[in-house]
Amino acid sequence: MFIDTHCHLTDKYTDGLESVINNAANTGVNIMICPTADPADIPHALQIANTNDNIFCTIGIHPEYAPADTTKYLTDEVLQNPRVVGVGEIGLDYHYSPETRDIQIRLFEQQLEIAKKHSLPVAIHTRDAESDTAAILKGDISGVMHCFTSSWDLAKTMLDRGFFFSASGILTFKNSAEIRETFSKIPVDRIVIETDAPYCAPVPHRGKTCEPYMVVETARVLAQIKNIELDKLEEILMQNTKALYPKIEF
Repeated sequence: MFIDTHCHLTDKYTDGLESVINNAANTGVNIMICPTADPADIPHALQIANTNDNIFCTIGIHPEYAPADTTKYLTDEVLQNPRVVGVGEIGLDYHYSPETRDIQIRLFEQQLEIAKKHSLPVAIHTRDAESDTAAILKGDISGVMHCFTSSWDLAKTMLDRGFFFSASGILTFKNSAEIRETFSKIPVDRIVIETDAPYCAPVPHRGKTCEPYMVVETARVLAQIKNIELDKLEEILMQNTKALYPKIEF
């Protein structure tokens, strides 16, 4: 069984969510974790997780939506839902809006405190913000560096802090040699996989709308990088996902 640890199931898919779930099951992707980015998607994510036994969710506000009111969206009732296994995706992104740095940091820190309060792991988004991300992610917090494409220096720092690293379809891209090199150095017991659907479709599906079933292609490349048989890697990734998200059931 493969687990897609990060797929945006609240987005619109041409053939609908039921088709996405069936396609995943047909390729052995039997568990999916749906994050939120836009706070408006939180009710939908909860509805999806509450009505599908094999789907869980992480609840968070992407830095793109700073400033957002965490007290309105990340309530105790939401985070105590048994289908909510983490807080995410949260973090920093200075690529398009570096001028919002301060309000992004404020939102990020607020959500980290909420995660600590509820003893939940976090799913971290970081883009062009390595220094601030590393400076803020200190202390009693655990989680995963989602869709990790950052430097080996940041990887080393977060490895020392107990974080996991998620490999996405980007790992399979022809121009991603540096990312593959980084994942070759990350211990296999600290890696999980994701699609980040509907984005980042892996080879040989590039150009298509990404779906959870495609996570198997990322697993194939990761198995080659780690020189591990695919079925062995499958078992390791299941164990890692359970260690990352203890509330998940399978």
